[in-house]
Amino acid sequence: MAHPESTTTRSTSPESASSRPLPAVALRAPVAEDRDAFIAAMKASAELHRPWVTPPVSAPEFDAWLTRAARADFDANLATRVTDGAIVGYFNISQIIRGPLQSAFLGYGGVAEWSGAGYMTAALDLVVERAFTDLSLHRLEANIQPANAASIALVERCGFVREGFSEKYLKIGGHWRDHARFAIRSEQWEERWRS
Repeated sequence: MAHPESTTTRSTSPESASSRPLPAVALRAPVAEDRDAFIAAMKASAELHRPWVTPPVSAPEFDAWLTRAARADFDANLATRVTDGAIVGYFNISQIIRGPLQSAFLGYGGVAEWSGAGYMTAALDLVVERAFTDLSLHRLEANIQPANAASIALVERCGFVREGFSEKYLKIGGHWRDHARFAIRSEQWEERWRS
């Protein structure tokens, strides 16, 4: 599903679990002009991502990501700092299934330079909001390797609930890896934002 022309911005973020305000971020669709900055940010973040995710780190991989983002079952988002437009992370809502399921999978990666500053939490809040408003989903699932404590903490801060465990679930870095399953439903998101 294509993004609207405008970006999604949160300039007044909800408080995080540590009671400090989250930084202002914006979400927008990636474009070809982002290629060099995105690849540089992902290469500089290789240690942060390894062995959890394998983001695009070459021009052909980035271009393939843009091609995939044009499909109806894939929604790609860049998270950027409102202050200067710097890329702080990326989010994919993939395998969007319509009909009675209205569900999708979440994938993401942060930029090491901004790690620990709250940008990914603020951005994931926006991604979840987008999933349940703009994309009209009912459920969003995140599958995370059990040792990836930072990623688990991120989804839990944003309202995801652990639903189960899947052995040898995804092939990442050439190996089939176990994953814990987390999800959030539209009702849970609505309740979270009402409180």
